[in-house]
Amino acid sequence: MLEMLEVFSPFVVIIRFKNRDVNLAKMRLSSLLLFSGIVVCALSALVNSEVEGIPEDKLLVVTVATKETDGYRRFLRTAKHFNYTVKVLGRGQKWKGGDYMSAPGGGQKVRLLKEGLKEMKDDHQIILFIDSYDVVFASGPKELLKKFQQTKHRVVFSSETLIWPDRHLEDKYPHVREGNRFLGSGGFIGYLPNIKELVANWTGDDGDSDQLFFTKIYTDQSKRKSINITLDNKCRLFQNLHGALDDVVLKFEDHQVRVRNVLYDTLPVIIHGNGPTKLQINYLGNYIPNTWTFESGCTVCHEDLRSLSALQENEYPLVVIGIFIQQPTPFVTVFFERLLKLQYPKNKLKLFIFNKEAHHQRQVQSFLKDYGSLYDNVTVIEPEEEMDGAASRNLGLDLCRRDQDCDYFFSLDIEVVLKNKDTLKILIEQNLPIVAPMITRAGRLWSNFWGALSGDGYYARSEDYVDIVQGRRVGVWNVPYVSNVYLVKAGLLQRELKDYELFSSSDPDMAFCHNIRNKGIFMYVTNMHTFGRILSTENYQTGHLHNDLWQIFENPVDWEERYIHENYTRIMKDKLIENPCPDVYWFPVFSNVACNHMIEEMEHYGKWSGGGNVDNRIHGGYENVPTIDIHMTQINFEKEWQKFLVEYVVPITEKMFPGYYTKAHFELAFVVRYKPDEQPSLRPHHDASTFTVNIALNQVGLDYQGGGCRFLRYDCSIQAPRKGWALLHPGRLTHYHEGLPTTAGVRYIAVSFVDP
Repeated sequence: MLEMLEVFSPFVVIIRFKNRDVNLAKMRLSSLLLFSGIVVCALSALVNSEVEGIPEDKLLVVTVATKETDGYRRFLRTAKHFNYTVKVLGRGQKWKGGDYMSAPGGGQKVRLLKEGLKEMKDDHQIILFIDSYDVVFASGPKELLKKFQQTKHRVVFSSETLIWPDRHLEDKYPHVREGNRFLGSGGFIGYLPNIKELVANWTGDDGDSDQLFFTKIYTDQSKRKSINITLDNKCRLFQNLHGALDDVVLKFEDHQVRVRNVLYDTLPVIIHGNGPTKLQINYLGNYIPNTWTFESGCTVCHEDLRSLSALQENEYPLVVIGIFIQQPTPFVTVFFERLLKLQYPKNKLKLFIFNKEAHHQRQVQSFLKDYGSLYDNVTVIEPEEEMDGAASRNLGLDLCRRDQDCDYFFSLDIEVVLKNKDTLKILIEQNLPIVAPMITRAGRLWSNFWGALSGDGYYARSEDYVDIVQGRRVGVWNVPYVSNVYLVKAGLLQRELKDYELFSSSDPDMAFCHNIRNKGIFMYVTNMHTFGRILSTENYQTGHLHNDLWQIFENPVDWEERYIHENYTRIMKDKLIENPCPDVYWFPVFSNVACNHMIEEMEHYGKWSGGGNVDNRIHGGYENVPTIDIHMTQINFEKEWQKFLVEYVVPITEKMFPGYYTKAHFELAFVVRYKPDEQPSLRPHHDASTFTVNIALNQVGLDYQGGGCRFLRYDCSIQAPRKGWALLHPGRLTHYHEGLPTTAGVRYIAVSFVDP
């Protein structure tokens, strides 16, 4: 006889024999082994059928979207990337489901889902019901269905660390050993019959809470068991960001980007920016699933573009350019010069110029007098109208909003330096609701966009901010804040942004961006091209005739472009330094504008010396070889002048006189004026310097006749000084020299005695 004592598994049977009837035992053993084989085969087939997986064509993604938003289009783009089949409910209907940011709501979604499920009959259908405005897919249906199947439940909800909206229900939630304990209604997946059972008893209003409805079902043990519901506790399928921002990081894979939950070491398939995490999902959406990768860069930046190349100029979109002058700003004349060079048909541009500063009226009026007629229309708000900055910006947008011909509004602050002549075309072709060209402040990490916001809505640095600003990551980026220069679609102003007061006086730019974000409208910044920079307006003085001359410290790049000779950077490469006399070097350093501004500044100051030996401006009060001049110290330009010498003269000096190093100290730097009836020339002399710099500020033959410099020891003269070119020569011992007579007109030179 035998007895089956224990069954340890379906596949293992433990038996024992008794000696009483061996044959009977053998017979029974054969039968038992046959039965065991049948059981093993049956169980094996069952397991294999489970492992086989759910066919991808059984999955249907269902979402509610009453209107097409930027977030909805992003959702569809990621769904298309992974070949999800999406059914959209509620299109064209009015949203009555409330505002999740301020109060519970979402009942309309449950109603629409319940109605939409009625027409579905396939009991093997898998329904994924998720939000769309703030959701992106990070992986495809195969991975999603596999993870769903592994839960061994018929319905799986996303999970959260926070309970919402009724904290009193916390005790009714089942405890979990590890993972999130609370249900999130923004995403769930399940078999069609179970989903139908889940929503069957919905009778609430559209404004009621879907979260509370599903929570009460889940916390009811009998209903939870009947429908067979579980939570995705460790975020294998769904990642809700609210309450979990510190748990997620980007994981860059081969040509793909995932979100990794570092707390549970999982890779969620669906990422949901629920609650107040819209900015974070926007940030993640800049990368997921392959928007930007290290291998390919930006993969979507050339999609859905609006090409202008095939259009005739009269077919170009009409743009209203809003120019805002709100504080004294350097290089305003240069701003208007660049505006004029913008590559866009002038008859397709309307100008709205807000000028709060009387200091800049001359530049504005000069530009409009010479070029205003080229534009389709010009509107000017002048200082005497006393309009504030926010009101001017609201007015500018409204001019475009009410103009049926307006296609875009291009907001442009006066401190923006647009170096790229094609900026406007590039922005239009991006075909985005609001897009800004990235501009930075020279030598700093400051830019016209923020990558993130702090808890109180101010600046915070995103992880990728430095890489974007420094050009290590190039693309078109969804950001929470732009300023100074950006393009807005007119259709946006006429539909979603109908409110007139988009800007407010407290902080116009922050108010504008806050209002844009609240409407669910995306703002972008592009660094696909180099566009320009923004000026510093700090410490800008307005007490001089040409105040830009004093900007060598605050805006050195713009100062150089304005005032340094265009060929200066080619001096060494193209051997532009000439050697007209022994140890005398001649090279271009000042632009025509610099020369003109120096002369005009000195004449505007007007306090020329009398040319006598007694001179209280210098140490000791006596000048051995006097000239009629004005010292740089008299116009408070000595620090700027030394900076100029250090940056642009010292490198030439050290190259031409090897082994000599200088910090360009000087006691005397001045502009000399030579006139036939005043002081035409200067007698032979040595300079009180180790070396002297002598820059011609105007042009012989055009502004004056005669002039020049003669070095007596070498009997060598430079009789036709070039405007903007500098003579560099030793001051003492070897280079005894004189100023040759000016016979007509007025000659100006800028002289520096360096290292006295």
